[in-house]
Amino acid sequence: MAIDIHWIRDDDSLAQHCAQWQSLPFVALDTEFMRVDTFYPIAALLQIGDGSRAWLIDPLLINDWTPLSALLENPEVIKVVHACSEDLEVLLRLTGSLPVPLFDTQLAAAYLNLGFSMGYSRLVQEVLNIDLPKGETRSDWLQRPLSETQISYAAEDAVHLAELFGILRPRLSDEKYAWLLEDGAELVANLRREVDPYEVYRDAKLAWKLSRAQLAVLRGLCAWREVQARARNVPRNRIVREHSLWPLAKTQPDNLGALARVEDMHPRTVRQDGEFLLELIKTAASTPPEEWPPALPEPLPIDASGAIKRLRMIGQQYAEQLDMAPELMLRKKTLESLLKSGYPDGPYQLPDSLRGWRRELMGQALLDSLATQGEQP
Repeated sequence: MAIDIHWIRDDDSLAQHCAQWQSLPFVALDTEFMRVDTFYPIAALLQIGDGSRAWLIDPLLINDWTPLSALLENPEVIKVVHACSEDLEVLLRLTGSLPVPLFDTQLAAAYLNLGFSMGYSRLVQEVLNIDLPKGETRSDWLQRPLSETQISYAAEDAVHLAELFGILRPRLSDEKYAWLLEDGAELVANLRREVDPYEVYRDAKLAWKLSRAQLAVLRGLCAWREVQARARNVPRNRIVREHSLWPLAKTQPDNLGALARVEDMHPRTVRQDGEFLLELIKTAASTPPEEWPPALPEPLPIDASGAIKRLRMIGQQYAEQLDMAPELMLRKKTLESLLKSGYPDGPYQLPDSLRGWRRELMGQALLDSLATQGEQP
């Protein structure tokens, strides 16, 4: 099938088309970007589809994103995407805005029990019975001119995404549709939440093994690494490798030789930032006790796996009743947070990560299960 492809290569054309799209019930939205040696994704192409046509927007030639920003924020126009977390980053960096309301076709497939975390090609094959070419996914999207194959690939994505919406939307009950939009809003809200560099240490590997004094050093290291990665626009591991953070906080080297011997320490890091790192470690190590971070909770013990399994079963039972993918119901991290709130004897508290319809539907059942777990044979 020949696709009707239109290029948008200047500000006036973008403004004109965005004004027209404002009156549509939905637009399909996709991006191509590069992210090899940078912290932030570099936008290389934006695709808009309405089901019959595809518009390709060249971000290398656009200066004024205000019209697209207005379209993204228009609550009357549904934005159809697929597995969109990185697309959202691209759009936020480019336009300063995020798309609402958001209809993610990958989530829709899970709500309809077609499969969980389905790739785009597989979903198109399953729903539209079309085999998409796979060759352009990793190609250089910043090259100009783009190849005919790249152009065709990008346009097909936009058109088929709109077609998927046309088929999947009517299959969803009003309740499931509302839940899906709620999940989309949660994705957007998560991206809007600015990560505090001084909270990043909580997610560092093995951080729970460190003393509070050592955590003060880890906190300083992780915060500096995060700030520098953003400022230099390079991946975090180019600043300090992930596996070096814990031994740095644990051993607290005080000279370049000791720093160079730290596990997985890249010579470039020692050369570029070694003296600064030593001073940072020294300063953080002198943090007064009243300013040390609180100790981090240990991982759940092995014998908690039975409780996790019982909690997951509650989600699976609801998934069967609702004919939804069971993985959609309860995330492992949420269940672990719930257990950590009171393990082993309670009382337990529902974690903040259990929100919206999941909390309303399953929250009390989860608490009831934990309250009676001591009575299990």
